[in-house]
Amino acid sequence: MKIHPKFHAALRPPYGTKLILGGESSLWPIVCRFAAKLLHIGALMGALIISASCSSNAEKPAPAPPGVTVTPAIQKDVSIRQEWVGTMSGNVDADIRPKVDGFLLSRLYVEGSYIEKGAPMFQLDKRQAQAGVEHAQGELERARASLGQAQIDVRRYTPLVAQRAVSQAELDKALSLETAGKAGVEAGQAVLDNAKLNLAWTTVTSPISGIAGVSKVQIGDLMTPITVMTTISSVNPIYIDINIAEQDYLRFVREKTGRTAGQNLELILGDGTVYPRRGHALFVNREVDSRTGTIQVRGEFPNPGNVLRPGQYARIRAITETRKSALLIPQQAVSELQGVYQVGVVGSDNKVTIKTVTLGPQSGDMWVVVSGLQVGENVVVDGLQRIKTGMTVTPTAFKDTQAVSPNGGM
Repeated sequence: MKIHPKFHAALRPPYGTKLILGGESSLWPIVCRFAAKLLHIGALMGALIISASCSSNAEKPAPAPPGVTVTPAIQKDVSIRQEWVGTMSGNVDADIRPKVDGFLLSRLYVEGSYIEKGAPMFQLDKRQAQAGVEHAQGELERARASLGQAQIDVRRYTPLVAQRAVSQAELDKALSLETAGKAGVEAGQAVLDNAKLNLAWTTVTSPISGIAGVSKVQIGDLMTPITVMTTISSVNPIYIDINIAEQDYLRFVREKTGRTAGQNLELILGDGTVYPRRGHALFVNREVDSRTGTIQVRGEFPNPGNVLRPGQYARIRAITETRKSALLIPQQAVSELQGVYQVGVVGSDNKVTIKTVTLGPQSGDMWVVVSGLQVGENVVVDGLQRIKTGMTVTPTAFKDTQAVSPNGGM
């Protein structure tokens, strides 16, 4: 490769410089050859940059259509279920109060345990009640003695009156004293019975069989008849109170579906499990709550083993309607924006159409479509956020067997 003459001057050593190893004339050819190689390498790199720039400007291939999963809208008879949140309560919740005054000496039951009717629960100081019994017994004996004396006088005066040895007035007085004596004995017996009751009431017993709560009093407290010592709940069967909307109540009454639904209630516990026993509705309350627009309904469930307890929250589920030939799609196929529900429909040409639909109630993980969709149309289940009307997609069948099960996912 030849070097232009003007580069020779540029590459020549400065004037007056003496080079080592033979001076200027010995190194000059080597420098010229090195410069020629540098120019050759630069030309090659320029060619590579121009080639890369041209290849980057070449047209890129079109992206593949996005993939979505689809499932056809199906038509079948479905049972519509409704759920309400309720609170459990015992069929009897008895507050335990002492009948008499007295200091609390001991607690005789285990808190939280099941106790039978009549089992002792608390023991009060009985000394005052015992003294009352002894006093009543003394008064009764006095009354009996007075009656005995009156009876003796009657027996003695009766023949003497016939002999005119005693006046009739004396006999009448004796008879009156006998009658008063009998009344005194009966009154004394009643006082004694009441005193014995007071003595018995110093041992507080359970009026029902059920679950005993935590004691609300301490040893040494002074008990009075207004003191609540604890609460006992009879929980078999157990009640569940729910509040349904006024509109649902009117629909049940009008369509006669409430009575049928109320005879087969399901109970869903707090951990999501379904209680194995079915219940039924007991009654509907007399009034609608004007503050909430709901009306109270009480359900009853058997509770052997006392597993369910008052105060628990649970959901009650009932079949309130059966829809014939309902159109169903999976719930996850529906997109909602400001109260407007939309679904993506894939046609035979794999093009997407976004449709607005009107939805009815839910059945399991399926949604009843009232209008806006036809039977057999393929709706997009996964990938709805990535598509728009007119877009071409690559559909694949949706594999969720629960969503298209005959029972509607229930």
